[in-house]
Amino acid sequence: MLRPPALSHPVLLMGWLSLVLCLDRDAGGGGIWLQRGLGIATWGVLLIALHWFTPLVRTQALVVVAFAAVIELVFSPTLEVYLYRFENVPAYVPPGHGLVYLSAWALGHTAFVRRHLTSLSYAVVILGGLWAGWGLRGGDVLGTFWFVCLVGFLLWGPSRGVYVGAFVVVSHLELLGTGLGNWVWQSHDPILGIGIGNPPTGAAGGYGWFDLVALLVAPWLLTRLRRLRTRFGANQPDPARISPEGARPQDPSPTSTGAVT
Repeated sequence: MLRPPALSHPVLLMGWLSLVLCLDRDAGGGGIWLQRGLGIATWGVLLIALHWFTPLVRTQALVVVAFAAVIELVFSPTLEVYLYRFENVPAYVPPGHGLVYLSAWALGHTAFVRRHLTSLSYAVVILGGLWAGWGLRGGDVLGTFWFVCLVGFLLWGPSRGVYVGAFVVVSHLELLGTGLGNWVWQSHDPILGIGIGNPPTGAAGGYGWFDLVALLVAPWLLTRLRRLRTRFGANQPDPARISPEGARPQDPSPTSTGAVT
């Protein structure tokens, strides 16, 4: 039997990210060294959190970290679609993307979300659509486009639960980060010239591309790594420890009651 992740996992990870943003807020007076210290601490939190998940999900999170780091460097200090306080990419941002993915994955695979996935997917579309429509009245074209992407991911993506979780996690962090002044989105895209909200209303749909890359690339990457380990005579991991969805099977215990923790 597969054991769904505990609700405490996404709550703890989102709590840490929220604390980081509060400490690095624009009005907080913290400098670049505070950012760097928060970056080191966030890497530590990510390394600890990775142990809560199976090898497949760990690999997905690390793929997100690598992919997001490139996107951040291109779209923030280079193209200036959005800017952080010191016009850099804060040290906590790359590992933070890994924690965002783990939060979305864990939330999307909780027992509650799995039981009510269809209803929650409809709720995301309705709430996201209302928010995107409100933003479009103010010229947020990018947010509306990303909302359309989110709907597409919910319809045809490889894991609806992850996108439901991403809507909650990303929307919360975007509203918090822009509200505290950790970053600000430009009013117009410097390349296409389309309007952008602060934050874009459909930001979760934009982040969905990170999730899609992780969900598609990680299984291939993990398979390649296993083949390399086999070639060099290393012991392969027990395939029973990895399910197609990446959830860790429940450990047998003579005192186990079968309850989900």
